[in-house]
Amino acid sequence: MKIAIGCDHAGINLKPELIKYLEKNGYDYTDFGCYDTASVDYNDYAEKVAEAVSKNEYDKGILICGTGIGVSIVANKIKGIRCAHCHDVFSAKMTRLHNDANVLAFGERVIGKGLMSEIVEAFLNTPFSGEEKHLRRINKIKALEDKNFK
Repeated sequence: MKIAIGCDHAGINLKPELIKYLEKNGYDYTDFGCYDTASVDYNDYAEKVAEAVSKNEYDKGILICGTGIGVSIVANKIKGIRCAHCHDVFSAKMTRLHNDANVLAFGERVIGKGLMSEIVEAFLNTPFSGEEKHLRRINKIKALEDKNFK
């Protein structure tokens, strides 16, 4: 499984822990930045990760900012992305089972490295259920992406 990861300056301290988890568990990943604590716009990194997943260059994406909110909003603007903002293991499992989420977002200021590892594990290792009712709902989400709201 190929994973795209990214963060802004407010997620830079948790990203090394994410990388350790991915490497320890044999995941192939690409780090789309940022790479230091200088203030940056979270939008730029969330967009890069979400576009890479949207283009099927990566199977899933993981984004970190201070709260996880900003990066999740940006990622969900990209066609084909279902980004889940999760700070607990149950939500990470359910968003995979029911929503087939392909990007995970969380906040460094909200969770620590232990919980982060558990959330990431649940997200990466829980398959989509494939149930008809969930497929129907995902197809409705996809249909919204194609609507013209002008």
